[in-house]
Amino acid sequence: MTDITDPRPPLPEWILDAYDVLCTHSHSSDDHTDLQSIPRAQALEILRTSDDLALEPEDADYVLTRLLERGYFYEVGDELRVTTPET
Repeated sequence: MTDITDPRPPLPEWILDAYDVLCTHSHSSDDHTDLQSIPRAQALEILRTSDDLALEPEDADYVLTRLLERGYFYEVGDELRVTTPET
């Protein structure tokens, strides 16, 4: 279900499920305790191997592309950082 207070464009439920899985595997940066991130390669591996998701490799790539395009993550080097929406 879409949160109407979230300014990010809505995504299909299966992509949001993948986002939730990635967020549970992200960690806080040593420099910024409020900044959650995950290496891109690790994110792809999690999406491809998660028991909660049944994604093909192409689907995992698609999920990351959509999450980046819609502002759920932003990329710095090889790291994906979780974007916290302002409400």
